[in-house]
Amino acid sequence: MNDTPQCYALHKPYGVLSQFTSEGGHPGLQSLNLDLPQDIYPVGRLDRDSEGLLLLSNNSTLIHELLEPSKGHPRTYRVQVEGLASRDQIQAIQKPMNLRIKKKDHRTKPCVARMIEAPKLAERVPPIRERKSIPTSWIDVTLREGKNRQVRRMTAHVGLPTLRLLRIQIGQLTLDDLNLEPGKAVLLNAQQIQHALAIEN
Repeated sequence: MNDTPQCYALHKPYGVLSQFTSEGGHPGLQSLNLDLPQDIYPVGRLDRDSEGLLLLSNNSTLIHELLEPSKGHPRTYRVQVEGLASRDQIQAIQKPMNLRIKKKDHRTKPCVARMIEAPKLAERVPPIRERKSIPTSWIDVTLREGKNRQVRRMTAHVGLPTLRLLRIQIGQLTLDDLNLEPGKAVLLNAQQIQHALAIEN
């Protein structure tokens, strides 16, 4: 472990890359003026068009624990999809499915998905593009793997295109408990780090 192991939780806003430097005309985390130590790096990533809980750390042991695929750390995503989700579609999301990811075939692991009521969230900036003639639904999806744009690919596979996606939980650490506004970060204490590492969910 590093001499001064630290871990921060960030509520990553929409449109910001999960890296400090800007790239391709898109802002990086540096644009948020977080005032973090220079040796802090993102633990994993969230896509530019996804929001929510992102951990940053200089603790190599913690980073390895969270990113090691065999550990199967649960991560929960709150997903707004186009269309009214059916029970059959929710069940299909939970079962293994074959997806083409980065030109390779991948069979997903079983996951947990459930319908939820529309949550009270701050408006996304910019707002999603809703079609007034088509209703939307909200789903919570908990994965124990993290392939490229996996949640979006899974919902599209069952006919429910993703409109908005937020990661709300890592292990047992939740965005609600942290009470973080988009673009804000907080230094985690030892108990909160243990919650992030918790396998059971």
